Amino acid sequence: MVGVVRDILIIFLALTSIVVWVLLGILIWQIWRLTKLVQNELKPMIADTKETIATVRGTTTFMSENVVAPVIQTSSRMAGYRRTALALFGQLPRPSAATRNSAAAFTTTTPATGAPPSETV
Repeated sequence: MVGVVRDILIIFLALTSIVVWVLLGILIWQIWRLTKLVQNELKPMIADTKETIATVRGTTTFMSENVVAPVIQTSSRMAGYRRTALALFGQLPRPSAATRNSAAAFTTTTPATGAPPSETV
């Protein structure tokens, strides 16, 4: 009886060992496939991404230098010309009483503490 149980356990251990070795072989094969995938697929994708980023960087630099900056310069010049024309023809808007009072409030101190008032809007 003991000999039969021993033989069955030896056969079970042998089969388990074979299954473990087969699974280990499959694991090694899957790791090899993953390595090849990284080498063949991901590296070119990363290179393409770097190229795209460089293109976007160049495009934004071009747009900033050739479109945005001239528009801002033209707009600021036009505002300056308009303000100059208004000053020359005496049509500058006068500050309202509310504007003068709010500007004075920020430069005075509060009577209770002697500290400048808080600037809340």
